[in-house]
Amino acid sequence: MNTDPGNSGTDNAADRGRGGSAARPSEARAALRDVRGGIVLMWWGFFDWLALVSWKMLLLVSLLSLILGGILRYPTPVFFLIIASFILKAVAGGKRRAELTASEATKRADTEQLERTVLEARMEALQAQIEPHFLFNTLASIDQLIQTDPPRASKMQQSLIRYLRSALPQMRDGSRPSLGQQINLCSAFLEIMSVRMEGRLQPVVTVPEGLKSAVFPSMMLQTLVENAIKHGLEPKPEGGRLEIGAEIVDGQLAVHVQDNGVGFMPKAEGGVGLANVRERLKAMYNGRAELIIGVPATGGTCATIKVPYEIAASPLPA
Repeated sequence: MNTDPGNSGTDNAADRGRGGSAARPSEARAALRDVRGGIVLMWWGFFDWLALVSWKMLLLVSLLSLILGGILRYPTPVFFLIIASFILKAVAGGKRRAELTASEATKRADTEQLERTVLEARMEALQAQIEPHFLFNTLASIDQLIQTDPPRASKMQQSLIRYLRSALPQMRDGSRPSLGQQINLCSAFLEIMSVRMEGRLQPVVTVPEGLKSAVFPSMMLQTLVENAIKHGLEPKPEGGRLEIGAEIVDGQLAVHVQDNGVGFMPKAEGGVGLANVRERLKAMYNGRAELIIGVPATGGTCATIKVPYEIAASPLPA
Protein backbone atom coordinates (compact mmCIF):
# COMPACT_ATOMS: atom_id res chain seq x y z
CA MET A 1 0.00 0.00 0.00
CA ASN A 2 1.42 3.40 -1.05
CA THR A 3 1.51 5.84 1.88
CA ASP A 4 3.95 8.35 0.38
CA PRO A 5 2.47 11.88 0.83
CA GLY A 6 4.33 13.09 -2.22
CA ASN A 7 2.77 10.49 -4.47
CA SER A 8 -0.69 11.30 -3.09
CA GLY A 9 -0.30 15.00 -3.91
CA THR A 10 0.84 14.11 -7.40
CA ASP A 11 -2.23 11.92 -7.95
CA ASN A 12 -4.58 14.68 -6.76
CA ALA A 13 -3.02 17.17 -9.10
CA ALA A 14 -3.41 14.74 -11.98
CA ASP A 15 -7.07 14.22 -11.12
CA ARG A 16 -7.67 17.96 -11.03
CA GLY A 17 -5.98 18.28 -14.38
CA ARG A 18 -8.18 15.61 -15.92
CA GLY A 19 -11.28 17.28 -14.39
CA GLY A 20 -10.30 20.66 -15.79
CA SER A 21 -9.68 19.15 -19.23
CA ALA A 22 -13.14 17.54 -19.16
CA ALA A 23 -14.86 20.79 -18.09
CA ARG A 24 -13.29 22.89 -20.85
CA PRO A 25 -14.96 21.00 -23.77
CA SER A 26 -18.34 21.23 -21.99
CA GLU A 27 -17.94 24.99 -21.61
CA ALA A 28 -16.91 25.27 -25.24
CA ARG A 29 -19.96 23.31 -26.41
CA ALA A 30 -22.25 25.52 -24.31
CA ALA A 31 -20.65 28.63 -25.78
CA LEU A 32 -21.11 27.25 -29.30
CA ARG A 33 -24.78 26.52 -28.59
CA ASP A 34 -25.26 30.10 -27.38
CA VAL A 35 -23.57 31.49 -30.48
CA ARG A 36 -25.66 29.25 -32.75
CA GLY A 37 -28.87 30.32 -30.97
CA GLY A 38 -27.93 33.97 -31.36
CA ILE A 39 -27.22 33.50 -35.08
CA VAL A 40 -30.57 31.74 -35.62
CA LEU A 41 -32.39 34.50 -33.74
CA MET A 42 -30.66 37.20 -35.77
CA TRP A 43 -31.46 35.34 -39.02
CA TRP A 44 -35.18 35.08 -38.29
CA GLY A 45 -35.28 38.69 -37.17
CA PHE A 46 -33.65 39.71 -40.46
CA PHE A 47 -36.05 37.45 -42.40
CA ASP A 48 -39.09 38.95 -40.67
CA TRP A 49 -37.77 42.44 -41.42
CA LEU A 50 -37.36 41.51 -45.08
CA ALA A 51 -40.92 40.19 -45.21
CA LEU A 52 -42.43 43.37 -43.77
CA VAL A 53 -40.22 46.14 -45.14
CA SER A 54 -41.33 47.89 -48.33
CA TRP A 55 -39.38 47.56 -51.57
CA LYS A 56 -38.64 51.28 -51.48
CA MET A 57 -37.16 51.07 -48.00
CA LEU A 58 -35.19 47.92 -48.92
CA LEU A 59 -33.70 49.72 -51.94
CA LEU A 60 -32.71 52.71 -49.80
CA VAL A 61 -31.08 50.47 -47.16
CA SER A 62 -29.24 48.57 -49.94
CA LEU A 63 -27.78 51.78 -51.38
CA LEU A 64 -26.61 52.89 -47.95
CA SER A 65 -25.09 49.43 -47.36
CA LEU A 66 -23.19 49.61 -50.66
CA ILE A 67 -21.78 52.99 -49.69
CA LEU A 68 -20.79 51.69 -46.24
CA GLY A 69 -19.28 48.54 -47.81
CA GLY A 70 -17.18 50.69 -50.17
CA ILE A 71 -15.91 52.79 -47.29
CA LEU A 72 -14.97 49.64 -45.32
CA ARG A 73 -13.46 48.08 -48.50
CA TYR A 74 -15.88 45.11 -48.51
CA PRO A 75 -18.11 45.93 -51.50
CA THR A 76 -18.33 42.41 -52.91
CA PRO A 77 -19.78 40.63 -49.78
CA VAL A 78 -22.22 43.50 -49.26
CA PHE A 79 -23.30 43.32 -52.91
CA PHE A 80 -23.99 39.56 -52.68
CA LEU A 81 -25.87 40.06 -49.39
CA ILE A 82 -28.09 42.66 -51.09
CA ILE A 83 -28.77 40.35 -54.04
CA ALA A 84 -29.66 37.50 -51.65
CA SER A 85 -31.96 39.81 -49.71
CA PHE A 86 -33.87 40.79 -52.85
CA ILE A 87 -34.19 37.14 -53.86
CA LEU A 88 -35.43 36.11 -50.38
CA LYS A 89 -37.98 38.91 -50.31
CA ALA A 90 -39.28 38.03 -53.77
CA VAL A 91 -39.45 34.26 -53.17
CA ALA A 92 -40.42 33.81 -49.53
CA GLY A 93 -41.28 37.27 -48.27
CA GLY A 94 -44.93 37.09 -49.32
CA LYS A 95 -45.50 33.81 -47.51
CA ARG A 96 -43.75 35.00 -44.36
CA ARG A 97 -45.67 38.29 -44.42
CA ALA A 98 -48.93 36.36 -44.68
CA GLU A 99 -47.90 34.19 -41.72
CA LEU A 100 -47.05 37.26 -39.62
CA THR A 101 -50.30 38.97 -40.62
CA ALA A 102 -52.29 35.85 -39.68
CA SER A 103 -50.44 35.67 -36.36
CA GLU A 104 -51.27 39.31 -35.59
CA ALA A 105 -54.91 38.74 -36.54
CA THR A 106 -55.06 35.75 -34.19
CA LYS A 107 -53.59 37.82 -31.37
CA ARG A 108 -56.13 40.58 -32.00
CA ALA A 109 -58.97 38.06 -32.02
CA ASP A 110 -57.73 36.56 -28.74
CA THR A 111 -57.51 40.04 -27.23
CA GLU A 112 -61.03 40.92 -28.38
CA GLN A 113 -62.37 37.64 -26.98
CA LEU A 114 -60.64 38.37 -23.67
CA GLU A 115 -62.17 41.87 -23.63
CA ARG A 116 -65.62 40.40 -24.26
CA THR A 117 -65.12 37.87 -21.46
CA VAL A 118 -63.96 40.58 -19.05
CA LEU A 119 -66.91 42.79 -20.00
CA GLU A 120 -69.41 39.99 -19.46
CA ALA A 121 -67.81 39.17 -16.11
CA ARG A 122 -68.07 42.84 -15.17
CA MET A 123 -71.75 42.88 -16.15
CA GLU A 124 -72.42 39.72 -14.14
CA ALA A 125 -70.78 41.32 -11.12
CA LEU A 126 -72.83 44.46 -11.68
CA GLN A 127 -76.00 42.38 -11.96
CA ALA A 128 -75.12 40.70 -8.66
CA GLN A 129 -74.89 44.17 -7.08
CA ILE A 130 -78.12 45.49 -8.61
CA GLU A 131 -80.40 42.55 -7.83
CA PRO A 132 -79.94 42.72 -4.02
CA HIS A 133 -80.75 46.45 -4.19
CA PHE A 134 -83.91 45.75 -6.18
CA LEU A 135 -84.75 42.83 -3.90
CA PHE A 136 -84.44 44.86 -0.70
CA ASN A 137 -86.55 47.70 -2.09
CA THR A 138 -89.26 45.25 -3.15
CA LEU A 139 -89.25 43.49 0.23
CA ALA A 140 -89.53 46.85 1.95
CA SER A 141 -92.53 47.71 -0.22
CA ILE A 142 -94.15 44.36 0.57
CA ASP A 143 -93.60 44.91 4.29
CA GLN A 144 -95.27 48.30 4.09
CA LEU A 145 -98.19 47.03 1.98
CA ILE A 146 -98.86 44.17 4.40
CA GLN A 147 -99.97 46.77 6.93
CA THR A 148 -101.86 49.08 4.54
CA ASP A 149 -103.02 46.93 1.61
CA PRO A 150 -102.61 43.14 2.10
CA PRO A 151 -104.04 42.16 -1.36
CA ARG A 152 -101.46 44.37 -3.12
CA ALA A 153 -98.73 43.00 -0.86
CA SER A 154 -99.72 39.45 -1.85
CA LYS A 155 -99.69 40.35 -5.54
CA MET A 156 -96.24 41.95 -5.29
CA GLN A 157 -94.95 38.93 -3.37
CA GLN A 158 -96.15 36.56 -6.10
CA SER A 159 -94.51 38.76 -8.77
CA LEU A 160 -91.24 38.78 -6.82
CA ILE A 161 -91.30 34.98 -6.60
CA ARG A 162 -91.84 34.80 -10.36
CA TYR A 163 -88.97 37.23 -10.93
CA LEU A 164 -86.59 35.18 -8.81
CA ARG A 165 -87.67 31.95 -10.53
CA SER A 166 -86.72 33.57 -13.85
CA ALA A 167 -83.48 35.17 -12.64
CA LEU A 168 -81.83 32.45 -10.56
CA PRO A 169 -81.65 29.73 -13.25
CA GLN A 170 -80.06 32.24 -15.64
CA MET A 171 -77.29 32.95 -13.12
CA ARG A 172 -76.48 29.26 -12.74
CA ASP A 173 -76.96 28.30 -16.40
CA GLY A 174 -73.86 28.65 -18.57
CA SER A 175 -75.75 28.60 -21.89
CA ARG A 176 -76.47 31.69 -23.97
CA PRO A 177 -79.55 33.59 -22.78
CA SER A 178 -82.69 33.63 -24.92
CA LEU A 179 -85.18 36.39 -25.61
CA GLY A 180 -87.89 34.32 -23.92
CA GLN A 181 -85.89 34.25 -20.68
CA GLN A 182 -85.45 38.02 -20.79
CA ILE A 183 -89.17 38.52 -21.52
CA ASN A 184 -90.13 36.39 -18.50
CA LEU A 185 -87.76 38.35 -16.30
CA CYS A 186 -89.03 41.73 -17.51
CA SER A 187 -92.68 40.67 -17.27
CA ALA A 188 -92.25 39.83 -13.58
CA PHE A 189 -90.31 43.08 -13.08
CA LEU A 190 -93.14 45.05 -14.73
CA GLU A 191 -95.70 43.38 -12.48
CA ILE A 192 -93.75 44.53 -9.42
CA MET A 193 -93.39 48.07 -10.80
CA SER A 194 -97.11 48.18 -11.63
CA VAL A 195 -97.94 47.52 -7.98
CA ARG A 196 -95.40 50.10 -6.85
CA MET A 197 -96.79 52.75 -9.22
CA GLU A 198 -100.35 51.99 -8.07
CA GLY A 199 -101.82 51.33 -11.49
CA ARG A 200 -100.06 54.19 -13.33
CA LEU A 201 -98.07 51.67 -15.40
CA GLN A 202 -99.78 49.71 -18.20
CA PRO A 203 -97.30 47.12 -19.55
CA VAL A 204 -97.92 45.37 -22.88
CA VAL A 205 -95.79 42.53 -24.30
CA THR A 206 -96.19 41.75 -28.02
CA VAL A 207 -93.40 39.27 -28.77
CA PRO A 208 -94.17 36.36 -31.15
CA GLU A 209 -93.63 32.92 -29.62
CA GLY A 210 -91.36 31.95 -32.49
CA LEU A 211 -88.85 34.66 -31.57
CA LYS A 212 -88.57 33.75 -27.89
CA SER A 213 -86.00 31.06 -28.70
CA ALA A 214 -83.64 33.64 -30.25
CA VAL A 215 -80.36 34.53 -28.55
CA PHE A 216 -80.52 37.86 -26.72
CA PRO A 217 -77.96 39.28 -24.25
CA SER A 218 -78.90 39.20 -20.58
CA MET A 219 -79.96 42.32 -18.65
CA MET A 220 -80.14 44.55 -21.74
CA LEU A 221 -83.92 44.38 -22.09
CA GLN A 222 -84.42 45.11 -18.39
CA THR A 223 -82.07 48.09 -18.73
CA LEU A 224 -84.33 49.56 -21.43
CA VAL A 225 -87.42 48.89 -19.31
CA GLU A 226 -85.88 50.52 -16.23
CA ASN A 227 -84.87 53.59 -18.24
CA ALA A 228 -88.32 53.91 -19.78
CA ILE A 229 -89.98 53.80 -16.36
CA LYS A 230 -87.48 56.01 -14.55
CA HIS A 231 -87.10 58.74 -17.19
CA GLY A 232 -90.35 58.46 -19.11
CA LEU A 233 -93.28 57.21 -17.02
CA GLU A 234 -92.53 57.85 -13.35
CA PRO A 235 -92.19 61.63 -13.83
CA LYS A 236 -95.58 61.69 -15.61
CA PRO A 237 -98.39 62.17 -13.03
CA GLU A 238 -100.83 59.86 -14.82
CA GLY A 239 -98.15 57.34 -15.80
CA GLY A 240 -98.56 55.63 -19.15
CA ARG A 241 -98.09 52.66 -21.41
CA LEU A 242 -94.92 50.60 -21.84
CA GLU A 243 -94.68 48.13 -24.72
CA ILE A 244 -92.11 45.40 -25.36
CA GLY A 245 -92.07 44.08 -28.92
CA ALA A 246 -89.82 42.10 -31.24
CA GLU A 247 -89.55 41.42 -34.98
CA ILE A 248 -87.06 40.36 -37.65
CA VAL A 249 -85.71 43.28 -39.70
CA ASP A 250 -83.25 42.60 -42.54
CA GLY A 251 -82.14 39.33 -40.95
CA GLN A 252 -81.62 40.89 -37.53
CA LEU A 253 -83.61 40.51 -34.34
CA ALA A 254 -85.01 43.93 -33.38
CA VAL A 255 -86.35 44.20 -29.82
CA HIS A 256 -87.90 47.51 -28.77
CA VAL A 257 -89.20 49.12 -25.59
CA GLN A 258 -91.59 52.00 -26.28
CA ASP A 259 -93.34 54.29 -23.83
CA ASN A 260 -95.62 57.31 -24.09
CA GLY A 261 -94.02 59.15 -21.20
CA VAL A 262 -92.25 62.48 -20.98
CA GLY A 263 -89.12 61.18 -22.71
CA PHE A 264 -85.60 60.89 -21.33
CA MET A 265 -82.04 61.74 -22.23
CA PRO A 266 -80.17 58.74 -23.75
CA LYS A 267 -77.83 58.34 -20.81
CA ALA A 268 -77.97 56.90 -17.33
CA GLU A 269 -77.25 58.76 -14.12
CA GLY A 270 -75.73 55.65 -12.52
CA GLY A 271 -75.65 51.86 -12.58
CA VAL A 272 -76.37 50.12 -15.82
CA GLY A 273 -77.04 52.76 -18.47
CA LEU A 274 -77.49 52.93 -22.19
CA ALA A 275 -73.78 53.64 -22.60
CA ASN A 276 -73.06 50.24 -21.03
CA VAL A 277 -75.52 48.61 -23.42
CA ARG A 278 -73.71 50.13 -26.40
CA GLU A 279 -70.34 49.07 -25.00
CA ARG A 280 -71.53 45.49 -24.49
CA LEU A 281 -73.04 45.31 -27.99
CA LYS A 282 -69.81 46.58 -29.52
CA ALA A 283 -67.69 44.08 -27.59
CA MET A 284 -70.02 41.11 -28.16
CA TYR A 285 -70.92 41.63 -31.82
CA ASN A 286 -68.04 43.73 -33.21
CA GLY A 287 -70.20 46.28 -35.02
CA ARG A 288 -72.97 43.85 -36.05
CA ALA A 289 -75.40 45.10 -33.38
CA GLU A 290 -76.69 48.51 -32.35
CA LEU A 291 -78.89 50.47 -29.95
CA ILE A 292 -81.23 53.01 -31.54
CA ILE A 293 -83.07 55.70 -29.56
CA GLY A 294 -86.03 57.26 -31.35
CA VAL A 295 -89.00 59.53 -30.69
CA PRO A 296 -92.33 58.12 -31.95
CA ALA A 297 -94.86 60.44 -33.60
CA THR A 298 -97.19 59.90 -30.64
CA GLY A 299 -94.53 61.09 -28.18
CA GLY A 300 -92.47 59.31 -25.58
CA THR A 301 -89.41 57.27 -26.45
CA CYS A 302 -88.62 54.09 -28.34
CA ALA A 303 -85.36 52.24 -27.63
CA THR A 304 -84.48 49.40 -30.04
CA ILE A 305 -81.70 46.83 -29.82
CA LYS A 306 -80.74 45.06 -33.05
CA VAL A 307 -78.60 41.91 -32.87
CA PRO A 308 -77.87 39.08 -35.35
CA TYR A 309 -80.72 36.57 -35.36
CA GLU A 310 -79.59 33.27 -33.83
CA ILE A 311 -81.50 30.41 -32.24
CA ALA A 312 -80.43 29.62 -28.68
CA ALA A 313 -79.39 26.03 -28.00
CA SER A 314 -81.87 24.04 -25.97
CA PRO A 315 -80.67 23.40 -22.40
CA LEU A 316 -79.45 19.88 -21.72
CA PRO A 317 -81.77 17.76 -19.58
CA ALA A 318 -80.74 17.46 -15.95
